[in-house]
Amino acid sequence: MNKPKVVILGAGVAGLGAAFHLAKRGFAQISVLEQSNNIGGNAGSFELAGISVDYGSHRLHPTCDPAILLDIKKLLNDDLLNRPRHGRIHLQGRWIHFPLKPMDLLFRLQPTFSLNVIKDIFYKILPGRKISVTSEDFCSVLKRGLGNTICRYFYFPYAFKMWGLTAEKLSAIQARRRISAGSMMKMFQKILSAVPGIRPHMSGRFFYPRKGFGQISEYLFNACNELGVKFHLNAQLKTIHICESDSNKTSEIYFEKEGKENKMYADHIWSTIPIPVLVNYLRPGVPEMILEAANNLEYRSMILIYLVLKQNRFSEYDAHYFPEIEIPFTRLSEPKNYSNSYRDLDRTVLCAELPCFTSDPEWNMTDEDLGKLVLKGLDKAGIPIMAPIEQIITKRLQYAYPIYKAGFEKFFDCVENWLDQIGGLLTFGRQGLFAHDNTHHALFMGYSAADCLEENGRFDYEKWQNFKQIFDTHVVED
Repeated sequence: MNKPKVVILGAGVAGLGAAFHLAKRGFAQISVLEQSNNIGGNAGSFELAGISVDYGSHRLHPTCDPAILLDIKKLLNDDLLNRPRHGRIHLQGRWIHFPLKPMDLLFRLQPTFSLNVIKDIFYKILPGRKISVTSEDFCSVLKRGLGNTICRYFYFPYAFKMWGLTAEKLSAIQARRRISAGSMMKMFQKILSAVPGIRPHMSGRFFYPRKGFGQISEYLFNACNELGVKFHLNAQLKTIHICESDSNKTSEIYFEKEGKENKMYADHIWSTIPIPVLVNYLRPGVPEMILEAANNLEYRSMILIYLVLKQNRFSEYDAHYFPEIEIPFTRLSEPKNYSNSYRDLDRTVLCAELPCFTSDPEWNMTDEDLGKLVLKGLDKAGIPIMAPIEQIITKRLQYAYPIYKAGFEKFFDCVENWLDQIGGLLTFGRQGLFAHDNTHHALFMGYSAADCLEENGRFDYEKWQNFKQIFDTHVVED
């Protein structure tokens, strides 16, 4: 019996995870199409000034599915490091440790801030003092869970910077899927997890590859090649012609590579590319209603601004978080501090994350002007750069984060239900399911897809729907 042909669109971690797990099972002929010359997508790495740097700040969380974590450990062996988290948040002009520590909350916060948080707690527990809401949104969910003070000074400004909308304009689902400490009880549990004797195993720690986060994708890619997966990099999709689900014909994928048009046949197409992009590639004609709904799904873009400094180390911290509106970037990371593998180099790299829309003026700024923007922000935060700057480069991610604008569900459900009716087509991953996720979530989606393909070539859609219910429970871990 001929093995079914599976074509995976996108070589990010979701696509690589699916290809690797499916190839291990040996049920299919697998090809992966990737539009760039790199693998790993937003979870990849590249070398800058002799240091492996990531596309922003990434960690492999210990809550990764045990079977997937075991595979990664086998692939990377001693190169998968067990590292302590050591970040901090700039809040009202003061620094507090992240993950949160009890002593920081007692002695490092502004006294008025701490007092108002205590007031919010008492307000919540007093009889008859429940917050009344007429509709559910990001704002009401977090206010009810965390009170006014934490929302006003941290979550709401940070959300505005991340997604470009005020809290009232964001869906309640955004709060539930994106904020892991969405209630006082959950926040206290996180704080207590830092206390010795109470701390759960691996609390406050993470896994990180010795040569950058992209090493996970690189090793998955190498393993896939050894297992016979065919990769087509620099492949620009043109159209996807879907066969009728009740016929024996395969679907046809047209793509361009090195100036030549190519055609590939597929029994199963597994897409990890953004939903609006996928829908616009599909043939025959997509209903206007579906096109309109897909194009109403919005993504936040991201500019990553890298500064190479002529000094061994900028700070002891792996990441700094900035909720204040007056500081335009949300996070600053120092890749050297994640793996501690380049400690002897006389230079370091900083990466500032600047969320924006492609229509914003920042998207078209020069690298030099974006570098000045970072310098000004760090001055405001009280951590100015004093060392010579050897280089400034930027990377732009058009599809960084899904935006759950209030009412987005009607558009997403419309498109998802329509796509679910197309036999042989599957969409998953952050972009493919319009989901907020971590790397371990994306890998779990890829592995789940592979688990649904049976040896006879049939895809178990009922099993896949059960997996999708699990995906809906995923909450981003910061």
